[in-house]
Amino acid sequence: MIIGVLALQGAFVEHEQRLEELGAQSVQLRCAEDLQQSLDGLILPGGESTVMGKLLRELDMLEPIREKIRSGLPVLGTCAGLLLLAETIENDSRKHLATMSMTASRNAYGRQLGSFYTEQRFADDKIIPMTFIRAPYIKDVGEGVSVLASVDGRIVAARQRNQLVTAFHPELNDDTTVHAYFLSMVSEYKEG
Repeated sequence: MIIGVLALQGAFVEHEQRLEELGAQSVQLRCAEDLQQSLDGLILPGGESTVMGKLLRELDMLEPIREKIRSGLPVLGTCAGLLLLAETIENDSRKHLATMSMTASRNAYGRQLGSFYTEQRFADDKIIPMTFIRAPYIKDVGEGVSVLASVDGRIVAARQRNQLVTAFHPELNDDTTVHAYFLSMVSEYKEG
């Protein structure tokens, strides 16, 4: 199982570590040519969504990634990755990949000082650690989107077919629940 991790900025190394703990291989995606290799899944990490969107356009990676996602490639977007996938960003007129039927609220928890840690149930399963850093949240979801976690009434994790998003950073804690859930999506995709 080979997972491409967008490595333009943000916490991509930590995602690679979680994948390795679960026995999956990862490759860093830094340019359009990197997208031509065979991938079983894709991770869009946290970072700065505006910068990441700009770099994806400048490096001619935006359209190839959008097409892969639309063709069914499983994708996990965390924090800024959630914003890249959102069809609509409430307080930002820009759209990036816009493949997931949801409206996200950017920097919804405030600036860096608004960062926090909590524990909450994920996907009706176990309670997991959740680290929020200048995090967005999902204001509302469209048809076919399942809510997987909420904190204080705000949606912080969701899935639509092959797309999984979290407003928090699962890679920054030792718990591998979210990455294991994503790899189960990748297994379904490979078998399908």
